[in-house]
Amino acid sequence: MLRVTVIVFLLWAAGATASPALRLGEAVRFKTVSYQQHSEIQYREFAAFHQFLRKSFPRAFAELEVETVNEYSLLMRWPGSDRSLPPVLFTAHMDVVPVEPGTEQDWQHPAFDGVVADGRIYGRGTLDDKVGVMGLLEALEELLAAGFVPGRTLVFAFGHDEEISGRQGATALAQRMRELGLHFTWMVDEGGMLLTDNPLLSGRTMALVNIAEKGYLTITLEATGEGGHSSNPPAVSTIGRLANALARIEANPFSPRLVMPVEAMLESLAPHMEQPEQFIFDNLWLTGGLVARNMAGERSTAPLVRTTTALTMFNAGVKENVVPQRALARVNFRLLPGDTPDRVVDHITRVVDDPEVDISYEQWDNMPPVAEYPGGGYAVIQAAIESVYPEAIVVPSMLMAVTDTRHYIDLADDLYRFHGVEMTMAQVTSIHGTDEYVGVKSYEKSIELARKMIELAAQ
Repeated sequence: MLRVTVIVFLLWAAGATASPALRLGEAVRFKTVSYQQHSEIQYREFAAFHQFLRKSFPRAFAELEVETVNEYSLLMRWPGSDRSLPPVLFTAHMDVVPVEPGTEQDWQHPAFDGVVADGRIYGRGTLDDKVGVMGLLEALEELLAAGFVPGRTLVFAFGHDEEISGRQGATALAQRMRELGLHFTWMVDEGGMLLTDNPLLSGRTMALVNIAEKGYLTITLEATGEGGHSSNPPAVSTIGRLANALARIEANPFSPRLVMPVEAMLESLAPHMEQPEQFIFDNLWLTGGLVARNMAGERSTAPLVRTTTALTMFNAGVKENVVPQRALARVNFRLLPGDTPDRVVDHITRVVDDPEVDISYEQWDNMPPVAEYPGGGYAVIQAAIESVYPEAIVVPSMLMAVTDTRHYIDLADDLYRFHGVEMTMAQVTSIHGTDEYVGVKSYEKSIELARKMIELAAQ
């Protein structure tokens, strides 16, 4: 493994022509990690990554109008020949999440070594989302080398803090684009992918183009009360009170229901299904309730039909023989379209039903609306997918996570999410997890797909 790393580094340092896979491996080595504690972020890694991008993609940085925004985000504009056409926006982010302490040894290859082996590129960011940044720049470089001239203006925005809300990166990029008077007919961010083993379509590759994403909300619950020596505990401790509240929350999930993006996905799948699934998906007006309940019973599909509840943090106590006077927990929710933070908070307040538990929250930015389907930018993305993956079934879908897209709501008429990486369901679980990797062939085809999307969007 060390030998592979050294060889790759020497090739890059010597200026030798590297393959896209090797460049992505090199990109992984820059530890552009967004830590929750901002003081831990190593911004010098972002600055070094910028220099690497400029060296790796000389045409893109020489021929496009390039700005560094708020020190570490990048804005690149490719003016079109017809300025009367509204532009299109492509986005991705340069930052990655940290590796959970204690899990480093569980990786087949170290998370930031960028090893290319066995037909794969390993490391943090190979799926989320250096693959998006590098794939778009690879496609740009190829198009510029071929002398391609876009008809409409194309803009590329690469934020540096998506993993911690995008408030320094995408927010600043959006403000700069407003200052430039830019408004986009549509945009495409990270999210959608090609799945080779989706349980809804056995044996077929399914391309998921996200026309919506879920909202984001974290609620803080705090219990305060008597503390003291553990030899003389109170009848109800702060930990006990808070634990009871959390148990009630977990035991009372939100009811499952079908929302428009998921209905559109199922209806698009219907012609490719066997009976009785074809009838069921063709007649959701009749079967929707049953479908939602069945999907809610499977962990992999439950987030598509439910505003999810995740108990993520619990903090209390400083010593084993001291009863704490304060216990605090955080619960994270991912909201279906149509649900609001106020509705979620009202539900949790009723479920907890304890005035001694304080409930507060900090609301995230706007939840993006559902994008146009089947027309608009969706049709362009679909055509690009079908040109590269003619066997794939292209369907609309909803992203179960959140992206920087919400920062661009007022800048684009329609907001989509799709980076054309082909993967398995098992790979999806490695996003933000252990052993993240992308196949070399999958990455190369994602570049081909990005190039096709750019070409078609530019018409």
